[in-house]
Amino acid sequence: MIVFGIIAFTGLAILLGFVIMWLWNWLMPQIFGLPTLTYWQAVGLFMLSKVLLGGFGGGSSSKKKDSNECGNSNGKNKKKDFSKWEHYDKFWEAKVDQAYQDYVDNMNEDGSNKNLVDAAQKINETDQTDAP
Repeated sequence: MIVFGIIAFTGLAILLGFVIMWLWNWLMPQIFGLPTLTYWQAVGLFMLSKVLLGGFGGGSSSKKKDSNECGNSNGKNKKKDFSKWEHYDKFWEAKVDQAYQDYVDNMNEDGSNKNLVDAAQKINETDQTDAP
């Protein structure tokens, strides 16, 4: 199993070097006027990009970090964290419907754009008084 892993890793590294070299030599000289690369330069470029962009680290530390950032590392009651948003959709629909109706009523009265500003101010005032 170890021998197979070494052979597979070596084959992948060789293939990746050729793919990077081929892509570079196909695109970069024509687009940006850069020189072509040899195989070893392509492998070196790949290694340099991995070091600079941080691609060699394992993914396990980021998973631990994500679960701890939630404040709930054991993963239970995640739905409860969002319970305050349970009625958000109904609240928003009611506010939008009422604001639109006020806007239409105001536009029908005299058709001025001033009524649009008045309706927006009314929404802001009701939001501040209705906020929990």
